[in-house]
Amino acid sequence: MTSTKLYTVIYVVLFAFATVQVVIEGLSGIGYEIAVAGILLLSVIKAVLVAGYYQHLLYEPRSVAYVVASGLVTAIALTFAASYSIT
Repeated sequence: MTSTKLYTVIYVVLFAFATVQVVIEGLSGIGYEIAVAGILLLSVIKAVLVAGYYQHLLYEPRSVAYVVASGLVTAIALTFAASYSIT
């Protein structure tokens, strides 16, 4: 099992990434594409940290991780399909 110190470090990193995302959103001199790319990159990193440590996927058998990954891929595919049908 992981230690409280590791959970605290991950929490601080998640908090820092969330703060950076808000700062990126507030910057007026940065281009829209760069801002979206930065926010999406930080969001993916945060999601991996949460899934890996707080949801304990790093310590589960790989088959459980594959089930979660397949659900994620399905959710992303449905999101793109829905956004395509809207436009």
